Amino acid sequence: MYGFINTCLKSLVIEKFGDEAWEKLSLMAGVQDTFMTYEIYDDAITLRLVQEACKMLDVSSEVVLKLFGEHFFSFCKMSGYDTMLRTLGGNLVEFIENLDALHSYLALSYEAMNAPSFRVERMNDGRILLHYYSDRKGLYHIVPGIIEAVAKDFFDSEVTMTILNQSEEDERTGKKEHVVFHMLQKDKVSRRKAQTMQKDEETGVDRKDKQEAVKKMKDRYANLQLCPRKRSPWEIVRSIVMLGQGNLRTSFTPSYPNKLWIEERAFCNAFPFHIVFDQDLVVKHTGVNIQKFVPGLQTAGIRLDEYFTIVHPEVIFNIQSIKKFINSQFVLKTRREMLPEVLQNQSTLKLRGQMMWMESLNCMIYLCSPKLRSLQELEERGLHLADIAQHDTTRDLILLNQQRLAEIELSNQLERKKEELRILSRNLEIEKQKSEKLLYAMLPTHVANKLKEGKRVEAGEFKVCTILFSDVVTFTNICAACEPIQIVNMLNAMYSRFDRLTSVHGVYKVETIGDAYMVVGGVPVPTDTHAERVANFALGMRIAAREVTSPITGQPIQIRVGLHTGSVLAGVVGEKMPRYCLFGDTVNTASRMESHGVPDHIHLSPFTYSVLKNKHYEISERGEIEVKGKGLMNTYFLLKNLQMTDEQIIGLVDGETCVYQDDPEDVTDDTKEETPEETRDNAEEGEVVVNGENNTSAPSLRPDNLTPNQLIQFDITPAYDLEHLPNGLHSENLNTKFCSIL
Repeated sequence: MYGFINTCLKSLVIEKFGDEAWEKLSLMAGVQDTFMTYEIYDDAITLRLVQEACKMLDVSSEVVLKLFGEHFFSFCKMSGYDTMLRTLGGNLVEFIENLDALHSYLALSYEAMNAPSFRVERMNDGRILLHYYSDRKGLYHIVPGIIEAVAKDFFDSEVTMTILNQSEEDERTGKKEHVVFHMLQKDKVSRRKAQTMQKDEETGVDRKDKQEAVKKMKDRYANLQLCPRKRSPWEIVRSIVMLGQGNLRTSFTPSYPNKLWIEERAFCNAFPFHIVFDQDLVVKHTGVNIQKFVPGLQTAGIRLDEYFTIVHPEVIFNIQSIKKFINSQFVLKTRREMLPEVLQNQSTLKLRGQMMWMESLNCMIYLCSPKLRSLQELEERGLHLADIAQHDTTRDLILLNQQRLAEIELSNQLERKKEELRILSRNLEIEKQKSEKLLYAMLPTHVANKLKEGKRVEAGEFKVCTILFSDVVTFTNICAACEPIQIVNMLNAMYSRFDRLTSVHGVYKVETIGDAYMVVGGVPVPTDTHAERVANFALGMRIAAREVTSPITGQPIQIRVGLHTGSVLAGVVGEKMPRYCLFGDTVNTASRMESHGVPDHIHLSPFTYSVLKNKHYEISERGEIEVKGKGLMNTYFLLKNLQMTDEQIIGLVDGETCVYQDDPEDVTDDTKEETPEETRDNAEEGEVVVNGENNTSAPSLRPDNLTPNQLIQFDITPAYDLEHLPNGLHSENLNTKFCSIL
């Protein structure tokens, strides 16, 4: 089937059930989302769509196919075939009888179209039977949907169709499925009522005008002397009455001559492509041009089926089958083996025309023309426009269809380009999502959104947050004894687990350098449970680290973890590779907790302990220790969470996540932006901002606008002791790196 059919089915599903239903249906059927109008698709695709639609909607195929038939008629009208369909016939029977002719015309554009065939049979008892033939089995329920829609729209009537017989017919060589419908048609009651009401509503003036007009027409008609013989008064009255009732058209009777006033030579020249044959298929005479291309027809007594085969309708080549389908358009094709050798290399000639039975002569006349789609086919068959009679519209049809084929090719190109653009747009959206995902992995969401919009991201102070640092025990020794790829694999395995835990506990990953991992809770989204989140994250880190083995010993690696709670200043630093960095003494103290920690332990500062001591945690006191740059500090070890299992902490329990006492506050872009004068005044007063607090905004952290008063707030001492540096890292470079970050 052509893509036009599948596009119609897609249109039906979207119109009745929505876009989501079509996406689901196409996924269930395993077919593409878009179809090209003039591209040929396997019948199995359409049948699969129908079958899956029946399953999805839980209805029978009869319901789906009938609904498709109704929609197909509407879809054809919307696609530009409305006028063509309306002019097929003056009533429903004529419409159906000319459907095959319409399919024959459409075959000029849809060359590979395998359309069904229709035949109307009028029974002696007044019944009308519709014979449906098709090569495709199981689709006959579409026919009632189409015919009922046509009757309702074009002829304002209702049709009831009942299946009388369904068989594998043997009267035709093709289109094996044969279904016979009993077709009962009746006018709508509403139409008759509307006509009666319209007559009743006519005013007296309108009636008077109509009566006067009819009277004038009658008087004029009575005075005309059109007939050569004198007519009786009764005949004149009868003709006037019939004229007044508007029945002149239906009373027309054709007039035939006593003999045909045309000579044989003139007839064969006027109809250069015609064949007359008797009931035994013996050819009596033919047109002059058909003899030129099939010279064997000049031989007396030859049979028509020796030189031609019937292409359409696919019936047995005998006089009985031809009579049965005489209202159909017949297409005959020459047999290549019967042509002269000179013509056998050319494409075979196809003839298209009408069969008419001449009862008095017991002969059939086939009035036909060459079946051609384009000038190229005309040339391939060795024909010229001069070979076709001047009165034959095939000349105009070839020229018009040549332009039509060019338009179809252009339409195909536009559809292909449209589909390519749709695919490119979808791929672009996927790549955009990847880029945004990468951006959101580097920066907080609201910060990344501001940067995407080209807005300036102001730095801000967070009065309370909890920072975590971790590193791998004996990492220097591991680096010295292993290949670089082994180090990369080990760190990747460890960091991948840690990164997943940041989503589980809602903490923000700030930085990784070598084996050092830094996260923060309460920044950039303030929350009252920042310490609990970081504490649970630290417990999860320790569990996850045990799943990663050392490439030297093969044993699980051990990490040191340090936590500290305090205030920080946060902002975006850099342009080419911007980072959301934290500044302040809290960062340095958290780093000291890690560097002065114990393997496989979580080291807490007294400030973090004061937040967690009344929570559901088991904490042991380490005692006073000397902290580099800080003096004596009384520190603690976090041992476990008393209310959560290890599975809950690492987020492996289905349907559960770590539950905290409060939800993070929403961070919006509706913060008040200050003028440069307000920013400068606030900087002089030493005020900074906490998101959502009653403070003023701090200036952006850039080297060109940091004032001496602001620099006093930061301790730029490197947070990491040099003895923990991995091999190969120069101390000066690292010192510069940490100063720029911390």
